[in-house]
Order: sequence, then structure tokens, then C-alpha cells
Amino acid sequence: MSFRALTSAARRAPSVLGRRGYADVSDKIKLSLVLPHQPIFTSADVVQVNICAATGDMGILANHVPSVEPLRPGVVEVVESTGSKRWFVSGGFATVHPGNKLTVNVVEAAPLEDFSMEAIRTNLQEALRVASGNGSEEDKLEARIEADVYEALQHAVSK
Repeated sequence: MSFRALTSAARRAPSVLGRRGYADVSDKIKLSLVLPHQPIFTSADVVQVNICAATGDMGILANHVPSVEPLRPGVVEVVESTGSKRWFVSGGFATVHPGNKLTVNVVEAAPLEDFSMEAIRTNLQEALRVASGNGSEEDKLEARIEADVYEALQHAVSK
């Protein structure tokens, strides 16, 4: 079905799309934050989740419009009523489902407090050296990706 036909059908039957409201403070979203080898959260009620989407940083509350967001290297912050927790993720996907459900699938995640700024700087310098060196194109590309991740990590830890 083309986009034009879909939007035309949506205008004729607005009840199909539903109506989005604003989240109340008491509204919660059910979060599942998972790695390939372990879950970090499994259907946990949380207040808000802040993600580093490829299109920009965003906060997800209850009643968020359903969407799929690719994640770039950065911080996923989970805000609970008792405080917040932050993880650095290397990338993945966040899927907002109807019914106040959010699934965040990431390849790697580590608590932000586990990182040393000194180690990040050292590894970033090494990655940049390899990326600008005389190695193979494959080595340079891998080093550039590594440098991008260390730059994002450096930014996250320095906040």
C-alpha cells in the first residue's frame, strides 16, 4: 500500500490511529533492556528512559508514540522513582511498543561508573594513531570506528 493511500485511509478512519496523550507523573513505562547474553531490566516499571538515537538524543516516557530507533554509541539512562542509572552502549535498537512498553536491545553495555577517563584518553589516542597510520585500509577503518566509540565514551564520562 502506498503512503498516499495509507494517509488517505487514516484521514477517513481516525479512530484506527488512536489519540496520543501526555504522560502523567504516575505513568510508568515497562522497560526491557537486554544484551545478547543477559537481561539488565526485564519488564521493569520505570519513569523515563533517555537514549542516544541515531537521529538525536531523546527521552521516552509513558504514552510515547510507537517507533523503532537505531542507537549510536552513547548513554542509555534509566530514570526510576528512586533515582537513575546510566550505561554506556556501543549501539543497538530501541523499540517503543503500544501499551507503554519499551525494548532496548544492545550489543554491549557497561555501567558508566566502570570507566576510567585516563584509560579512555589513552585508548582514544592509540585508535587515532592507527587510523591515521600506514596500516591496511581495514585496520584504519576499524580504528576509526573504535575512535568514534571512545570519543562518545569520553563525552559521556565527562558530563
